[in-house]
Amino acid sequence: MSTSADQVARLLALIPYLQARPGIPLAEAAAAFSLTPKQLMADLWVAFMCGLPGGMPGDLIEVDMDAVEGQGVIRLSNADILSKPLRLAPHEVGTLRLALQAVREVAAPESYEAIDSASAKLATMSWEEGPPAVVSIVTGDELVRQALVDAMKGRRQVRLTYEGGSRGETTRPVVDPAALVVRDGSAYLEAWSVDRDGWRSYRLDRVIAVEATGEEASDHGRPPARDGWLSEAATEVTLRVRESAGWMTEYYPTVSASGDLVTLRVLDPSWLRQLVLRLGGEAEVVEPLAAQDEAVLAAREAVSRHDAWSRAADMPRPEGSV
Repeated sequence: MSTSADQVARLLALIPYLQARPGIPLAEAAAAFSLTPKQLMADLWVAFMCGLPGGMPGDLIEVDMDAVEGQGVIRLSNADILSKPLRLAPHEVGTLRLALQAVREVAAPESYEAIDSASAKLATMSWEEGPPAVVSIVTGDELVRQALVDAMKGRRQVRLTYEGGSRGETTRPVVDPAALVVRDGSAYLEAWSVDRDGWRSYRLDRVIAVEATGEEASDHGRPPARDGWLSEAATEVTLRVRESAGWMTEYYPTVSASGDLVTLRVLDPSWLRQLVLRLGGEAEVVEPLAAQDEAVLAAREAVSRHDAWSRAADMPRPEGSV
């Protein structure tokens, strides 16, 4: 639903546009601003009553509403004051520069020149609130990003060399790359996994290499919307943690933290097993029961492996062995 603030912002762009195009058809102007003719008519009636202080005939914006309603064309005049470029407030300049920094962090090197040029132009504006902060996003190698951008532009399939992070293994999935996105301070590749026949997210800093397969990427539509760790595909897991493990609420995104109970959304069960094993006696899974059972099994498996390793280390070695 459009608000009054939305309408004001739209009119500031709409009025100079219409004044520079006398006689433009109503339908054409509406399409240019993604409006319906009815919505544009409502905006024109508002513009008809706007202008400079005083409210005299020469002070108001002139809109020929008879031409709009009778002929379907727009003639707007006496709005020269709005033809001047809008000035950005210092905080708006800072916001734009921060956004450009974030874009540069995930863009391919071929885009750096345009991004840096826009940022330099913004930097020439006066700073009343100090320079902008620095955006820090975990991204991958520039050559990797460029290869992925090229593959997306050419609709080509690629094979990734991917370090699995929580699984601690390197895989080489074949994917149809779709988009580069930023979530929770990290850059991700959204791609259709040919091996798993579904959408997957790959952290860019874990993509070591990109190799073209020579095959054309298939059209799988748009990747699903995700919200970082708080993805609908994730499972809520509640842990009871000791005070010494309270650091995890600052290190990992949490759904809630109350007393000694911390609730996380977990996408990868193996990541949860590793976290519980690392915390040892400082944390235990409260629910769901399936996750609790997996944590117990993982702990037993770790103890069993340790015992087997200890027995092997204590066995006498044959004479002459090193």
